[in-house]
Amino acid sequence: MKAIRKTDLALIALINDLKAAERDTGAAIWRDIAERLEKPRRNWAETNLSKLERYAQDGDVIVIPGKVLAAGSIAKKVTVAAYSFSEAAAEGIKAAGGKAV
Repeated sequence: MKAIRKTDLALIALINDLKAAERDTGAAIWRDIAERLEKPRRNWAETNLSKLERYAQDGDVIVIPGKVLAAGSIAKKVTVAAYSFSEAAAEGIKAAGGKAV
């Protein structure tokens, strides 16, 4: 098993929980997200609200293995799960009737 070089204990716990979820459910998506979060933070996804508006549909649940940024706007009611949000991005999602988890 490869050693995790992260120092954030909450992030290490999240990675371990995602790997356990993959083992329990057999859904490879959880391992993929865990592997992306194991990579250096400079390689994590940074997604803007405009991209969520472009590709998401009302009622979608979206997982971002990284940070959601506030460039653009969103009018769709979506649930977004990400490692972190900028304050303006979280407010924009909530203002559209969605959830920032």
